[in-house]
Amino acid sequence: MGERRDLRNPAERRRLQRELKQDIRFTDVLAGERLEFVTTWGLFSPRRIDDGTRLLLDHAEIGPGDRCLDLGCGYGPIGLTFARKAQQGHCTLVDKDFVAVEYSRRNAGLNRLVNVDCLLSNGFDQIADRRFDVIASNLPAKVGRELLYTYLLDAWDQLNPGGRLYVVTITGLRRFIEKGFKEVFGNYDKLKQGRDYTVAVARRESD
Repeated sequence: MGERRDLRNPAERRRLQRELKQDIRFTDVLAGERLEFVTTWGLFSPRRIDDGTRLLLDHAEIGPGDRCLDLGCGYGPIGLTFARKAQQGHCTLVDKDFVAVEYSRRNAGLNRLVNVDCLLSNGFDQIADRRFDVIASNLPAKVGRELLYTYLLDAWDQLNPGGRLYVVTITGLRRFIEKGFKEVFGNYDKLKQGRDYTVAVARRESD
């Protein structure tokens, strides 16, 4: 893609179109689990697992029977890693982008994971009847604080007592996340702070 192209040439245009529409494929090891991925341009970090997602997966604790939610799943690296670890449990992957949901489903099949479902949902709106032991999200930095509070409040509603909410954010948002966790959950635990990303967890301690 770095070389100069003459895209006035119809054959060159068609060749580039075919190239850009081809699926991107790679394999990675996430939290000790080897997974294969197929992705496409337009999804977040399509050629490699981003550093924030990797940091979250390195610090989240998943039990074999946990019921998990990957909020804003993209092509599925968090949710599918959880599903591999919680083989007696279940993992729901949701995203508001139908392309992301399609690719997360494809990746579930590619990795022969049957304890998952992948749903189109704007936040929690299509899964309001479900309850979870673990909710995790690589929270985008630019969605606005009002929407982030909505996610925190909905997460509290849908976590089982003792359930955990894991988030990774850019480190510049860590103070806001700490404040929001303490207001909604009454607790906050910073698991790892790096130069670029911070992973934190809150627990629903009671009704």
